[in-house]
Amino acid sequence: MDKLIDRGEAKAIVHNGLWKQNAGIVQILGMCPVLVMSNNIINGVSLGLATSLVMLISGMAVAAIRRFVPNELRTPIFILIIAALVTMVDLAMNAYVHGLYVVLGIFIPLITTNCIVLARAEAFASKNGVLQSGLDGLFMGLGLTGVLAVLGAMRELVGQGTLLSSIDLLFGPQAKDWVIHVIPADAHYQFLLAMLPPGAFIGLGFLVAGKLALDRRAEARAKAAPPQPASETATV
Repeated sequence: MDKLIDRGEAKAIVHNGLWKQNAGIVQILGMCPVLVMSNNIINGVSLGLATSLVMLISGMAVAAIRRFVPNELRTPIFILIIAALVTMVDLAMNAYVHGLYVVLGIFIPLITTNCIVLARAEAFASKNGVLQSGLDGLFMGLGLTGVLAVLGAMRELVGQGTLLSSIDLLFGPQAKDWVIHVIPADAHYQFLLAMLPPGAFIGLGFLVAGKLALDRRAEARAKAAPPQPASETATV
């Protein structure tokens, strides 16, 4: 029987998914949707959340059946589970956010073949409990969503001087007033390089470099910090 997840284990899984093993800037997986759909915040976050939902449920499903699946059939069965979940997400988005569904296009069905989803099913969910696998899938997906959000914000801001430019695809025409124009709309500003795939490569390079710099700074601070004295406890 699968054990319950303790606080320390949960904290390690969350840290791995969001930072230490971030799929977008550490493992560098799933680059096709990251580079194409990160042209603004809304597109990137929407695709990231859809991927997170699939990873959450597929991780739990794979963990639940892992003892009953023959080793030689693991990959096709895992892909079948993922494909069924992606189909549900695809139909739901088509029904409730059709405008966004049209924009994301083929990248919703392609979640099925996203190496991030199958990699976590193989590397983690097939070896761990249901709760651990669900948490791992969720935060691996949210780590990727964070990369898509930051990269989308960078490209949208530099490329057209706005933030949240497609928010009406989620909340209807009235949400057009929610768009933040950092550069006035009447300036007709556009920097095409940032909106094209080369801009995505450049932006992702800055994110990878930024994470490496922060990790090195944290490591240097840890080495420079004086050792903590052992706490003394009085006994009676």
